[in-house]
Amino acid sequence: MSFNFHPKHAGKLLAGFALVGFAIAGCGGDQTATTETGEDGATEEAGTPTEGGSVTWARYGDADSLDPHRTTTTLSWQVFDQIYDTLLAFNDNGEVVPNLAKEWTVSDDGLEATFVLNEGIVCHDGTPFDANDVKYTAERAINEENPSVTSGAWGPITSVEVVDDLTVKFTFEKPFGAFISFMADPFSSQICDSAEELGDEFGVSAAVGTGPWKLVSWTKGDEIVLEKNADYQNFGRPIENPGAPYLDELVIKQIPEPQTRLAGLQTGELDIIAEPPLEELEAIRSDDSLELYVAEKTGQNVFFEFTISRPPFDDIRARQAVAYAIDPDAAIDIVFGDVVKREKCTVARGVLGNDQEFCAEHGYEYDPAKAQELLAELGYGPENPLTVTMMTWVGGNREKMVQVFQNQLAQVGIETEIETMDIGTMNARVKQENETDSGQSTFDMMGWAWYDPDILHQLWHSPGAYSGYQTPELDALLDTTRTTVDPEARLAAVQDAQQYLLENAVHVPLYTPGWLWIYTTTSAVDGFVIGPFNRPLFNDIKLVQ
Repeated sequence: MSFNFHPKHAGKLLAGFALVGFAIAGCGGDQTATTETGEDGATEEAGTPTEGGSVTWARYGDADSLDPHRTTTTLSWQVFDQIYDTLLAFNDNGEVVPNLAKEWTVSDDGLEATFVLNEGIVCHDGTPFDANDVKYTAERAINEENPSVTSGAWGPITSVEVVDDLTVKFTFEKPFGAFISFMADPFSSQICDSAEELGDEFGVSAAVGTGPWKLVSWTKGDEIVLEKNADYQNFGRPIENPGAPYLDELVIKQIPEPQTRLAGLQTGELDIIAEPPLEELEAIRSDDSLELYVAEKTGQNVFFEFTISRPPFDDIRARQAVAYAIDPDAAIDIVFGDVVKREKCTVARGVLGNDQEFCAEHGYEYDPAKAQELLAELGYGPENPLTVTMMTWVGGNREKMVQVFQNQLAQVGIETEIETMDIGTMNARVKQENETDSGQSTFDMMGWAWYDPDILHQLWHSPGAYSGYQTPELDALLDTTRTTVDPEARLAAVQDAQQYLLENAVHVPLYTPGWLWIYTTTSAVDGFVIGPFNRPLFNDIKLVQ
């Protein structure tokens, strides 16, 4: 029999096709209470939270697009997650629950998924949100002429059928175990079909969705201004407010320097910041005027990947030499202290397949002598060091991290030139390097966040997210992770793929989390929430007067 999901089923795993490997993500935080004790011993509010007003949220960088199909960056999706909504949602435990869709059905053979939408949902331009908008979004995402950069996450869709105004059916070429959970991710954000009329302005200066916030303006490199969507109805986001945000306006600023962000918070120019200076965390914890939030189980994984289109990293020994030469534990201790953890798997903590002991058996431990031995086999030594470029993106103390790695690599005879850039530029650069067969070789410290091991298929299955490492053997292993729906069998398939990636030093895990995972607010901000998978939510915020 087919499986129908209704709200009463929340908290249960779906048989087979649906939830077979989700991360449980939430927020833990050091939060300062905004209460005080009166003369009679009764607890009184330090201030009264009131509706209305504007909040300014500062981050180290800007979005590169507000089109969910044109970007993979956290800086972007944390913004467009405010503008659009998803068919399903993750609750506080990381479980999939209804959202725009009030129920869904998956066929016994896993080849059909049908969604029934809630009534009365309105797009930002006043048009009704219906099954035609869902069809538009999906077909736009998998359009072969201009596919979404995460088109692989949609799976092998063969058709999207509008059954009636509130019912839409997806048909697949073969079972796809990650589809239902993907419908709760921001990269499956539903776009109203009236966006087609916006042409090239869509995602740049205009956007139309059903989310809690509307786009007002975007001044590139400076700020994005959003206003509340007065028609918003919340059906699934893990917040208390069922309707429109209490605030009138949300401003998202780009301020590269963490000290400047913190200073703006202390002077009242800012209300919320991401990534305060790590060296100031203890001072922030002890400051009653500030509150610190640390997102846990973000789905984030920071790792090394290599350009294999040319020497030396087309040879496994060069990749292994890098893996043996670095000491991530020492680097983490120097740069981060206890706010990140060593990661040994290719999928993040909380995601199906993350088993630190299993991954350690197939990965590489610090062994500089072995690194030098491998380099000697390749013809490199003290008189002929291997010279390569190491890239990463700005923010999150990553510049300091690669400097520590640079020093460690130099100890074995690998000379690295460091380049840092914004994440959008880096993504384009990695793809460019992978498609170039000459010039100095590169490798990079990359980060991806995902809630399911399907991330491995998106990264490494041919043609790959950025044209990187590809082999028929790896493709076959990754195909099995997608088409296997039994949880135990899928776990085994995921571990086979991880073993291949680790042993071949394709994906060298480093640490977790890695970006935009620490937030600080003023004590005047009441109701700030970090949802599952590091999703800041502003719907419940009221300002304390």
